[in-house]
Amino acid sequence: MNASFSLASGFHAVVIGGAGDIGSAIANLFCDLGATVSATGLNDADIARTQLKRRDNLRLAPLDITDDAAVASFANSHRRVDALINCAGILARDKEFEIATFMKVIDVNLTGTFRTCAAFRQALAKARGSIVNIASMNATLALPRIPAYCASKGGVVMLTKALALAWADEGIRVNAVAPGYIETSINAAGRADRAHHQRIADRTAFKRWGQPEDVAGAVAFLCMPASQYATGTVVAVDGGFLAG
Repeated sequence: MNASFSLASGFHAVVIGGAGDIGSAIANLFCDLGATVSATGLNDADIARTQLKRRDNLRLAPLDITDDAAVASFANSHRRVDALINCAGILARDKEFEIATFMKVIDVNLTGTFRTCAAFRQALAKARGSIVNIASMNATLALPRIPAYCASKGGVVMLTKALALAWADEGIRVNAVAPGYIETSINAAGRADRAHHQRIADRTAFKRWGQPEDVAGAVAFLCMPASQYATGTVVAVDGGFLAG
């Protein structure tokens, strides 16, 4: 394999939210590529539901990314970190107009992303590693029922750009991937409406919804030497939804 499109020996990736649908696809791919992976879920129940394949090069741990002390302790338990992937996220349709829920979504999706980036900064600098934040198509295309989610993902995009500039001198690259409509548990209820499901599919160039694995490849690429000159960028993985 061309070294530009592979991971270095001993490569270690931390996938925050790795027990989720997109997170597990990312963690599985890194494992398949020969990396060791630390993946997190909110709690033990979250981890028990994961689609992650159990294997020797995978470690699973509960982590609440709204807890400063827990995040710091988790980060400090890692000696080597070549890649930090932030894909923990929540939304609450319609309830996000309540201030408490709005603040919770922001704390998880945006502040939580910054919290983990800051906690792993030293280890990433030592390895000259990469951060990939999972943003969303909704960072640029708003939906009326999820104002906090849209705002938080827009914030993730700008946080990505700001950290890319701030930490470049330390050798840390910071990029984001913005998925479009991906079939996950978070949108399972909406997909039960077959007419809605088909309307979304028809809007894409490929006439289908994306799968978590469609996102994973873009994330892995952004952690490889082949992307060494890419930082502060956002890669859309939306099947061409925003193209037309």
